[in-house]
Amino acid sequence: MSLHKQPELKDAVLNLPQKEKDKLLVRLVSKDKMLMKQLHFQLLENQLDLDDRIESLKESLRELFSTSRHAIKNIPQYTNYKELQALLRQGSGMINEHEKVTKDKYSEMECRIYLLKEAFERFPSLFEASAVHAAFKLQVYVKARLKTTTNKFDKLHEDLQFDLNDDMQKILDFAVRLHLI
Repeated sequence: MSLHKQPELKDAVLNLPQKEKDKLLVRLVSKDKMLMKQLHFQLLENQLDLDDRIESLKESLRELFSTSRHAIKNIPQYTNYKELQALLRQGSGMINEHEKVTKDKYSEMECRIYLLKEAFERFPSLFEASAVHAAFKLQVYVKARLKTTTNKFDKLHEDLQFDLNDDMQKILDFAVRLHLI
C-alpha cells in the first residue's frame, strides 16, 4: 500500500523524532537491495567509480559471449535459439541493473548496442526465418530489444548519438535485412 494513500500515516512518520526516522530509514533501505545499490552509488561513489562500473559491465558482457562460444552454435537448432535468448536476457538484466543504479544513459546505450551487435555478428543464422517455435520467440524478444534500444538511442543527445552511430547503424542494417524491424 502506498504512503500517499494514507496521508495520516505520512504525517505521523514525518512528525517522528529525527532519531526514530533515521532508524526506520536504515531498516527500510536494508530491505531493498536495489535501493541500497542506488544509495551507495549516489552517496559514496564518484566518476572514477562510475568508470570502473562501466568497464566491469563491459567485461562481464564480453565474458558472457566468450563463455557462450562453446554452448551456442550458429546452427538453427532448438537449443541454440533457447541458449541465445537466455544469454541476451542475462546481458539485458545486467545492463538494466547498471542503468537503475547509475542512471548513466550513454553507457547503457553503449552496452545495449554491444549486446545486439555481438549476437548478430556471432549468430546470424539464428535470426533467419525458421519454423522452430524457439526461433520465433527469440525474434520476438530481439524485436522488443531493438525497439527499446532505438527509442533510447533517439532520446540521447546528438553528440552522444554521433559516438554510437556506426554500431547502431550496423544493428539496424542487419535487423532490416532479416525483417526484424
